[in-house]
Amino acid sequence: MTDNHGDDATHARTSDVPDPLVPADAAKLARDAMERARQAARARGARRTSANQGRRQREERKRGSEPYGGGRDPQPMSDAVQTLLRRMGWTEQIEVSSVTARWREVIGDRIADHCEPLGFEDGILTVKASSTAWATQLQMMAGQIRHRINEEFGRDIVRELKVLGPTARSWTKGPRTVRGRGPRDTYG
Repeated sequence: MTDNHGDDATHARTSDVPDPLVPADAAKLARDAMERARQAARARGARRTSANQGRRQREERKRGSEPYGGGRDPQPMSDAVQTLLRRMGWTEQIEVSSVTARWREVIGDRIADHCEPLGFEDGILTVKASSTAWATQLQMMAGQIRHRINEEFGRDIVRELKVLGPTARSWTKGPRTVRGRGPRDTYG
């Protein structure tokens, strides 16, 4: 067994002996080094700041980023969606889509039975007629149809009505074609 009292006495004796690696005036050397560093900082133009000043600046920044202050109040969802649509330039396309979704009630049952909207691009509404006779009739009524659709919007969105007739069966598949006689001996 070892005696703890003996170890303490040995420890007390060694702490009284100065450490050869630490100079006797270590505190004075540290103060001098700190003063030289402060003088060099002043020469560079650095300002002295206290710890409290840094804390105050952090608190001010925190207060400035409150979730409901400075124009960051919550908005109704409809306003946020309208802002997004306007920013992305989709408002006109959405309005046309809403009218084409209600095509029958906007145009009327008689005309809607014989034509359907295909697309809208750059102010041109493209519709497809069920027969060539109806395509001709719709061409003659284009001004009235355009007026009725623009009346639904409250402003002139549709500048032109493009009417397509029924199409015959096409053998082309894709945008490119090759000149020639076409398919032969297909039906026996």
